[in-house]
Amino acid sequence: MRRIGLISDTHGLLRPEAVRALHGCDFIVHAGDIVGARILDDLSLLAPVTAVRGNNDKGDWARALPETGMLRVEDVSIYVIHDLHDLDIDPQSAGVQVVVSGHSHTPVIDRRGEVLFVNPGSAGPRRFRLPITLAELVVDGASVQARILALEPAPTP
Repeated sequence: MRRIGLISDTHGLLRPEAVRALHGCDFIVHAGDIVGARILDDLSLLAPVTAVRGNNDKGDWARALPETGMLRVEDVSIYVIHDLHDLDIDPQSAGVQVVVSGHSHTPVIDRRGEVLFVNPGSAGPRRFRLPITLAELVVDGASVQARILALEPAPTP
């Protein structure tokens, strides 16, 4: 059994709550809008990191990041892209079980056919009234479960 931390849209802010939530993960996936190599350096102290470039990732450090990524954990293939609207593959035909994206800052877990789509939301600065979240995958062989983790209480209406 493996635990994969999913984080996105940190926008230069790695919250201590996010570090605590990711502690003990076997792998970490960052779905873009990192906005600073230091974030990836700090995350790599916790676990191996797979990261993709988001639309706000600029400069030499960001050009080294791919636009998409693939991670295989046990029997599960995980495809990573920042903006789901840019998805350039048919995940099910490609043998992908999980697609991780960011960009919208909105946490979502959605199953479409055999493919699980997960957006961990934003773990960085608050945007509008959206919650501060990340997500985790638990992989056991070919089985995968996802859940959203709130890093602070949701704002009151």
